[in-house]
Amino acid sequence: MAKAHCVWCRRDCTGPVRATTDHLVPKVKGGPSWLENEVVACGRCNRARGHTSPADWFAECRRRGWDPDLPAVLGTLRSLAAAIAERGGLRRARPYLDGQLRRLERLAGEP
Repeated sequence: MAKAHCVWCRRDCTGPVRATTDHLVPKVKGGPSWLENEVVACGRCNRARGHTSPADWFAECRRRGWDPDLPAVLGTLRSLAAAIAERGGLRRARPYLDGQLRRLERLAGEP
């Protein structure tokens, strides 16, 4: 079984470093409690991020010298966009999600 690692700082979530569930689109922005909106984050990163947007927190992680897992974050956001398209609803989350995808895709050099 592969070790879980924090998508923000990439620390292995073992021993004293506990894995937590981080909602990429925060509930305060209309994000659902769906698996498609969740990534593994260590407790330190989850608490420090708070309601900071994924794109802003990604930039902060890089500023701190960490190597955040951009493919994992983008994959989760894309899965959430597909789930919203399939299930409907979440009008409040859609513009926020679209904006975060655009910003992070630019960082990845994707269209």
